[in-house]
Amino acid sequence: MTSTHLPLRTLGQRALLLTTAALPLTGWTVHAVVLHKRLAATRVDPLTGLLRRDAYTARALRVLRRHGDGTAVVLVDVDHFKSVNDNFGHAAGDAVLAAFGARLSAWAGPHASAGRLGGDEFAVVLPLAAARREERLGQLMRMLCTPVRLEDGRTVLVGASVGAATPDAVGTRDLSALQRAADAAMYDGKHSGRVCLATLAHAAAPSVNGRRAGRPGTHQWGRAA
Repeated sequence: MTSTHLPLRTLGQRALLLTTAALPLTGWTVHAVVLHKRLAATRVDPLTGLLRRDAYTARALRVLRRHGDGTAVVLVDVDHFKSVNDNFGHAAGDAVLAAFGARLSAWAGPHASAGRLGGDEFAVVLPLAAARREERLGQLMRMLCTPVRLEDGRTVLVGASVGAATPDAVGTRDLSALQRAADAAMYDGKHSGRVCLATLAHAAAPSVNGRRAGRPGTHQWGRAA
């Protein structure tokens, strides 16, 4: 009687061939995963979880193209951030920045571009209908001004300056012009506890690299955070 089973040697050789053939594929898979993680790390700020400037800008442009006049550009600065570092320590300052990142992400939602531009400066570009603008921006201010509780139990009182620009109010869908207007509006309402909405006058403010002229760090706007 002839056996229908392959000899053990043949089975072993076949298994070896399959294993050898799979090694390059496995190696490339591992390499691709590592590369993906490295690329993701260059796009996201590790402290806040928000996009770095270049990634934020690319996504913000897509949001503007998709939603047009139903878009808002929002700039945020942490109020008195230096005092937080001076009075509570830099670890507390990092905790405040991380809290702001989490709050901005939660407020903006998955269809927005939320980024850390550097230091204590943040930006969000999101779909925002005119009918809900006041309500949503008021919600943002309340979220940002909620005290931050540190791991050691201490509480840090925080505040934010917020400026917002919309294509219908500023007369352009250009991201740089909208950022400039939002930035100028934010400084008009600095430490006021309210969101300042940009007007045509804010859009006409002198600028450097899309930021209000005279604002610290204007020369760094185009660099990754």
